[in-house]
Formats: sequence, C-alpha cells, structure tokens
Amino acid sequence: MQVAELVTLVQQFLHRDKKLSKHSKCPSAGKPDTASVTAVVPKVLPKTPTEDSCSSSGHFFEYLVVVSLQKKGDGIYEPQIMYQFPKHDGMVKAQMEEEEKILKAITLFCFPEGVKWVPLTEYHSETFSFVLTEVDGSRRNGYCRRLLPHGKGARSPEAYCIISQLACFGLFSKIFDEVEKRRQISMAMIYPFMQSLREAQFPAPGQTVEIKSFIPDSGTETIVLTRPLDSWLEHVDFRILFHCLQHRQAVQVFAAAVLERRIVFVAEELSTLSQVIHGIVALLYPFSWQHTFISIVPEILIDVVMAPTPYLLGVQKHLLDFVTDQSDLLIVDLCENAANTFITAIGDEQDILPPKLQEDILEALSAKKDNSTSEGFNKVVSEAFLSFFVKTVGHFAAFIKRTRDGLPGIFDKRGFCRAVESKSSRKFVEKFIKTQMFDVFIQEMEWQPTTQEGFFHKRIAEYQEKKK
Repeated sequence: MQVAELVTLVQQFLHRDKKLSKHSKCPSAGKPDTASVTAVVPKVLPKTPTEDSCSSSGHFFEYLVVVSLQKKGDGIYEPQIMYQFPKHDGMVKAQMEEEEKILKAITLFCFPEGVKWVPLTEYHSETFSFVLTEVDGSRRNGYCRRLLPHGKGARSPEAYCIISQLACFGLFSKIFDEVEKRRQISMAMIYPFMQSLREAQFPAPGQTVEIKSFIPDSGTETIVLTRPLDSWLEHVDFRILFHCLQHRQAVQVFAAAVLERRIVFVAEELSTLSQVIHGIVALLYPFSWQHTFISIVPEILIDVVMAPTPYLLGVQKHLLDFVTDQSDLLIVDLCENAANTFITAIGDEQDILPPKLQEDILEALSAKKDNSTSEGFNKVVSEAFLSFFVKTVGHFAAFIKRTRDGLPGIFDKRGFCRAVESKSSRKFVEKFIKTQMFDVFIQEMEWQPTTQEGFFHKRIAEYQEKKK
C-alpha cells in the first residue's frame, strides 16, 4: 500500500473531527480549538453506549479477511490481504473504490507497527479491536487476532480480522478460536463455517445461537455462541484494566476522561491497549466519548498525538519517543513494573472528583474478586462508576422543561447546578456540564419521553427511592 493512498483515506476520516472540534465546549483541552491540526488520522469513536449495543438483527459480520506480510525488500514488509470472505461481486465502480479503501485501512490496523519486520520462530498470539467511523458517521468494529502460522523456520505473523457493526469482543474472540482451528487444516475450511455464521441470526442479550460446521476426521461440530446478558458491557473486560492500574490510578484516569482531556495509553501488547482504552470508555456510561478515539495508533499516524483537541490514544511503547509534546497531557504507562504509571500528568487528576464520592467508588471497587467471572467482575466495576453519575447528575430529568408534544424539552442548566447540595459536587458538575459528552446526552434526553426505562434511569429511580 502506497503512503499517498493511505493519507488520502485517513484525511477523509479526519474531516469530521475537525468540524466537531470547532464547536467543542471542552473546559480542559489545554489549547485553543482553532489551532491547526496537521495529523492525518481516521476519526475513530466508540459506539454510543446503549442498553443494547449490538443489534439483534442482520449479519454477524461484514468481512473476514486474512492479512499476511509480504516481503518487499531488505527487512521491509507490506501487509496484504490473502483471503477475503465474502467477496462482493457485481459492484459498481464507486462501490469497488469504497471497498478498496476500507480493506486498505484494515491492513493498516492489523499491523500498526509499520513496515519493518523480522521473521520469527515464536510469537504469542493476541486479540485486539478497533473502531472506524466514516465520513457519513457509520461505524464499523474491527476485531483482529494475530498469530504465527504453522510452518518450519522463521516466518512472519498473519492476522485474521473481522469487520462488524456489532460491538461484542468476547463473542468474536470465540469465533476467532474456531477460525484459527480451521485455518490449521486448510484455508478452504474457513468458508463453510463463516457462511453458516453469516446466515445465523444474531442472538438477543442472554440468548444463544448454535452454528453447525463440518471438520474432517471430526464430523459435524456444533459451536455454541452465547451473548452476555449485560449487553452494554459485552465489549470490555475490566480485569485487564485493573491488572494494569491500581484502583486509585484507574479513578484518576476516569476523572481525566470525564473532563475530556488528552490521554495517551502506552503498552507493549496490542491487546492490552485495546482492552484498557475500551474499558475506560465503558466507565463513562451512560455518557459517550465524543472525540478522537484510536485504541491502537499505527506508526504512520503517530503525529495525531500533536492534535490540540481531546483524544484517547493507544501507543505502543517503542513509539513513545514520538510523543514530544507532553504539555496538558496524561500519559499512562500500562507496562508491567512501570517505574511511573503516570509518565506525565497535569497534576490535578486526584482532585477532579468530589472527595466523598471518589472514596465511594474506591470502596465499591474493593468488593470485586479477582477470581470472579468476567461478567461478575464487570458488574461490580460498572456499578461503582455508574453510581457516581447517579449521585452527581441523576437529577437531570427534573430540569428538562417539557413543552407540547413533538417539540424537544429545554434543559435548565443553572437550576440543575444549584440543585446540587454539596459544594464539592457542585464544583464538579459545573465543569462536567461544559463537556461535549454531557451536552450530547442532554440533547438526546430533551427529545426522549418523560417516562424512560433505561438501565441508568432504573438506577436513578432506585437511588431516589432510598433517599426518601
């Protein structure tokens, strides 16, 4: 892939972020939004968290591709797609060009380290994810597993990548297990399994789908895929986040994210970067990160760290030297035995959240058990941070003034802030209401009916009932 072609592609993705930044109300971006943004970076966002983040209709996936490294010169390799399913025939020229751009972007994120590689005899497979948002706002989730193919002697790793509109990391990891097993037999064995998967109905939360697939010498196998009951948490595993960060450190990173600051996460493993960053985004529920979000920054796009607007970025450790502008920036080192978890920080991260509520989060986190299931662990962690939002902004509905049917309500910001009794909580709320994530949330609520039954609203009702 030529760099010029890639730059053209990623500049299209950047276009939406520039327009968004001009209207940002971020109170802590550190630099004016009018500064020139020279980085070429695809606009990559997490999905807006909902009670059901994965649609229960449509296909499981859009593409499965296998990407390998093809040697182009001395130590120089180019990622190329060696297998694609399904192949879309009968497309017009514009559709073919669009698909080609998407596939080129996929190869970039499958091998973000760059073009320099050394053949390997050992390589620990890893699974990671990314999210692409196109110019029209449509979103695709990318799930990638990299491993060393069977063979003798030194060889290059290859990557399996599934592109889907569905955000369900654990479920797709299991699908990769089945794809990998069939790949060891023959590339041709992947097709019937993926065809059966593509024809299957995506299960509702807590439900199961069975996929039948034939394997030589084993006969017909039934693969059971079960979707977690708490669908809005199915894309994350908080155990990785809390393996890398202590409780108080995680709360400080959460606080910086709540105020929409620039945060860079550093790690050696791609899987660690993607899981930790998706975990931080999930802690913001019911709010959604509205700015640049790249869980794994490819080497060719490293200049994005110079952008003055809010972002969440995952950077591999060997690229840390490229992060030269470290002002107004939180850099979090996720590596084992890191000398300093916060390589650089603004310095007020521990003071952003109200002290009492910060201690409430820490106390709730102490109830989690490291040997619990992923769902059990996720539930304890999510409840700890959700409770924080319930206590600080859970009274928002009372300050949305409804008019006649068909028109949105009007949010009373001043009255909303004055209703917060605690001085420290009011100070936080006054900052939080200036963020884009809160603004977007309120705009959505202004259009919603008075009576709502979402997960967040249920927790608010329970909390208000206890206060009576």
